[in-house]
Parts: sequence; C-alpha cells; structure tokens
Amino acid sequence: MSDVAAIQELVQRQKALKQEIAKVIVGQDEVVHQIVMSIFSGGHALLIGVPGLAKTLMVNTISQALGLNFKRIQFTPDLMPSDILGSEILDENRHFKFIKGPIFSNIILADEINRTPPKTQAALLEAMQERAVTVAGHHYKLDSPYFVLATQNPIEQEGTYPLPEAQLDRFMFAVKLDYPSFEEEVNVVKATTSDFKPVVNSLFTAQEIIDFQNVIRKIPVADNVIEYAVSLVSKTRPDNPLSNEFVKTYIDWGAGPRASQNLILAAKTNAAFNGKFSPDIEDVKAVAIGILRHRIVKNYKADAEGISEEDIIKKLF
Repeated sequence: MSDVAAIQELVQRQKALKQEIAKVIVGQDEVVHQIVMSIFSGGHALLIGVPGLAKTLMVNTISQALGLNFKRIQFTPDLMPSDILGSEILDENRHFKFIKGPIFSNIILADEINRTPPKTQAALLEAMQERAVTVAGHHYKLDSPYFVLATQNPIEQEGTYPLPEAQLDRFMFAVKLDYPSFEEEVNVVKATTSDFKPVVNSLFTAQEIIDFQNVIRKIPVADNVIEYAVSLVSKTRPDNPLSNEFVKTYIDWGAGPRASQNLILAAKTNAAFNGKFSPDIEDVKAVAIGILRHRIVKNYKADAEGISEEDIIKKLF
C-alpha cells in the first residue's frame, strides 16, 4: 500500500476506532483524540483528573478497540521496582529463571503514578524511554507497540511523590479530564446502572499500528512549520530573547528540545487524522497545549494570580 493510500485508510480507521470507544465512554472526545494521537505518534500520555472520571475504563476500552494487551499497575507507596519489572527466582533445577512483571504488555496503565516512591517511578522511566528493561544485568526488550498511560490525581497531594521534570518530559501529552456535562452525566448513569453490556470489537492488529506509526513518521514537514514549532518552544524559556514579558514574569523554566520533537510528531498525526499529507501551523497549534502543559514550570506569582499553564501557552500564539 502506498503512503497516500495508508493515510486515507488511517482517516477512516481512526474514526471507526473513536466510534467503537464511544460505545463505552460518553463524551470526553478531546481526551480520547489526544490519547489516540499519542498511540499513533508512538508516545506516552499522562491523564490528570479527579477520581471517578472513568480514566481506567477509558484506557481499558481503548486497548480493547486497538486489539492490544493491557495491564494495569496500581501504584502505591510500598510498590517496589521488581513488582513492575519482574524478578529472578530459583527454579526446581536450581537455575535462575526470570518471571516477567506486568510491564511486559502493549499498553500499561500506571494508575496514580505519583503515589509511589521515586525508585519505582525511575524503573518505569527506562521502560518508557528505551522500550526495554534491565533486570540483574540482563536486557529485555518490551513488546511493540508499547504505550504507557499514567494517571494522576490533582487533589489530595498529601503523602504523594510528585513526578520529577525529567520523567514528566517523557510523556508526549498531558491530558486534563474535566467533569462531564449534565447531559453526558445523565447518559453515563443510564448506561452504567442497567444490565446492558456493550461489546467492544478489536479493529487493529499490533503490526497495523506499527505500520501506521511508520507512515506518520514519513510525512514531510515544511521548514516554516518546524521553525514555528521550535520558536513556540523557545518562547517558553524566560531567558530566551524570543520570549515576551508575560513569560519572563510567570515562568521559572521552559520546555526543552523534546517538546519541539513531540510538537512536530503530534502535528503530523493530527494532519494524518484529518486526511492531510503534510502538517501546517494550525496542526502545531492544535496539539500545543497538551504537549507544553506539563513542560513549563510556573512561578509563585502565576499561582498567586491564578494564571494556568493553558493561559500562558495561549499567550504564546
């Protein structure tokens, strides 16, 4: 299949995927769109939302619709790195045998990732970046495609371990979940308090997802679009000549080069989903908030004046 035909097929397939997910998940279209974009871009996503917004159900449904293996890891203060990576045990012949942990799957839901100590968070870091883990000196490749979806609760920060900036930077998107609208919540209650059980069909194979990821990587990008993405990221850095007074007043640290790479990759995927064969500046703007939100560090002045990361990013446009 030619790349042009593959993109045209992707437009139809991702629409069908979203319809399949909508059988279970009511509303949250933008959230689902960003998660699906992460997967086809080959990135990871961080979901930020209060309890009860169907974050776990959403990930489970998406993995079913994609036809991928799914494992959920509940992060707790006593979770050890070996609990997620796996460990070596002595078998009956007195040989060491590696028992794989839950990290060996296509989609990992790292539930409440900020509830576990840095040592265990760091074990996930290698898996996210290298797509491989090292246990007792042995290197193990992870399944492909590989995607980590972490959730974080923005309230109740007592006894939590906030993710360090280096780890936050590994997530392509940070997606904020809001409460559903009144009509959506009515539909949720109707659907979940009856005996109706929707059936989610698998629409992809693992190889098809890898093929589409490769096609998206091949999409050409004009120099002016790349320059726009890089200048947008540069403007988030307070000590950069391109940044304005607003940024210098409210930001301590800006985004790094990985943000520029992710902006272009996500813009390519957004363009492909809309049937375009090359992204434009509008595609970069469409993905910018989700990609920059967790990569800028506000100062106390922004907090005091109630200025959010979204407000700052919109000023950059």
